[in-house]
This record gives sequence, C-alpha cells and structure tokens, in this order.
Amino acid sequence: MADKKTLKVKLVRSPIGTRESHRATLRGLGLRKLNSESVLEDTPAVRGMINKVSYLVKVL
Repeated sequence: MADKKTLKVKLVRSPIGTRESHRATLRGLGLRKLNSESVLEDTPAVRGMINKVSYLVKVL
C-alpha cells in the first residue's frame, strides 16, 4: 500500500535531565540531536511514543 500515512516529528527540547525511558523513546523515534527530524508511519504505537515525550517534540 503506497498510501501509508506518515508523521513528521522534530526534537525541539533537549532530553538532558529527563527520564531514561523518555530518552529511549526518543531513540526509538529516530531522534538524536536537537532539531533533528524523523518521518514515521502513523500507527497507534508511534502515536503513543509521541504522546509520551510530547513535551520534547513537535509534530510537523
């Protein structure tokens, strides 16, 4: 299916001083450095990960 929905996520706040599980979630989303962007498939699992670290990321 070529019409898969995607989400573009950008890391806008530093994960320094956050919980280890939140930093691991950012890695799972493919976000490493500040202002890095990642294009992800729109699934419930990815939405849950974004929701968990919503204070660090911005959905574009």
